[in-house]
Amino acid sequence: MDRRHLLKSAPVFAAGLPLLRTLQHNKPSPKPGVPSAGPDPEPARPVPSPRDFPDPERFWAEMRKQFLIPADEVYLNNGTVGSSPWPVLNAVFDGYRQTERMDQPDPEDYPIWGYDSWNEFRDPLAEFIGASRDELALVRNATEANSYIANGLEMKAGEEVLMSDQEHPGGEQPWNLRAKRYGVVVKKFQIPRPPRDGDEILNRIHDAITPRTRIIFVSHITTDTGVVLPAKQIARLARDKGILSAFDGAHVTGMMALNIRDIGCDFYTSSPHKWLMAPKGSGYLYMRADVQDRVWNTLATHGWDEPQLKAQRFEMFGSSNVPSLWGLRAAIQLANHIGLDRIEKRHRAMADYIHSEMLKRGAESWTSPDPALRCGIVTVNVPPVKRMALEQWLWKARKIRIRGGEPSKLRLSTPYYLLKADIDRFLTGFDDFKKGLNG
Repeated sequence: MDRRHLLKSAPVFAAGLPLLRTLQHNKPSPKPGVPSAGPDPEPARPVPSPRDFPDPERFWAEMRKQFLIPADEVYLNNGTVGSSPWPVLNAVFDGYRQTERMDQPDPEDYPIWGYDSWNEFRDPLAEFIGASRDELALVRNATEANSYIANGLEMKAGEEVLMSDQEHPGGEQPWNLRAKRYGVVVKKFQIPRPPRDGDEILNRIHDAITPRTRIIFVSHITTDTGVVLPAKQIARLARDKGILSAFDGAHVTGMMALNIRDIGCDFYTSSPHKWLMAPKGSGYLYMRADVQDRVWNTLATHGWDEPQLKAQRFEMFGSSNVPSLWGLRAAIQLANHIGLDRIEKRHRAMADYIHSEMLKRGAESWTSPDPALRCGIVTVNVPPVKRMALEQWLWKARKIRIRGGEPSKLRLSTPYYLLKADIDRFLTGFDDFKKGLNG
């Protein structure tokens, strides 16, 4: 628009401002039964240090104040998406303030992400997860990373990918697409509900391998029941059989200690927006150096056919949201500030507590009795309670957020900022709902 037309349109725009203010002032009321947004959250406050709080519960209560989730809400659905705390949000805001100045030293270095290595973000992530910079591509989430593997790996019709019966659609469906289009075979083994130990899972994988198996693709922690699979043993089994191994680690990063190099797998993917509380749209793809030349790019722009770029060529897909990487880096810094060992211990303690309390209430556990096979997710079956009815009632009546599956499965996530009092609120709500069924 030239200056003349801009000036002509200015009175029209100005005249619309009162109407805009009126519309904002007269926003429709929430639907009946839907909680209102409530007051604005408190402004950011200094991040507490564990050493300043001898009482651990007091420390976690202070950490809870870093999150915008209202104080009267209980959030038990970190398995779907986590809430980014103030340090992460402020980093994202700073990222926008910095990049949108358009004053980068190099005229071509605009904040569009897609033609740069972004090592200032890859390096801290690599150190955090036990990998090297050249093995990492920064992508949007595990689904995108899984799709790169499934669509790009050299495979022939009739060759098999072996996966569990508890894969997330973002892990399974890329392979189903490959199967429908190119004739690759998707073969599944069953994970018991619950598995007794890691050997039971490992034996089922071993028995399902055939001469046509080319890759084992499984979740490190399943989205369905929260089982922590014995990743290192699975990777070793695959290597001994001359098979590739790939893990969907969407739930692992930030929930528990992770060292991909120690696992010894060929591929690893993750969505740090869950347990690391990173911004939505900040994921990663790990590709061991020795297998990178066996995977084709399935998104192409400058650099797709330059193997010297190594894993970086898989993050070059055009413009994206650079400030989210600022937030990812801040999420890593926050986890390091708290201490990942302390975070994992907290996740396990809260999960063990809610698990034991649900068993006292007659729930059927789908979470393994083996502590090595569980961490921050507890899954139980609670017939005759209908999951969807309970989920909706808890939110509308008590502002408690859970997730599950039909008809009676509850998946309860225990992020570190969840307090024991929050779990007790959920348990009371569950008891009240069940009494209503019997009343």
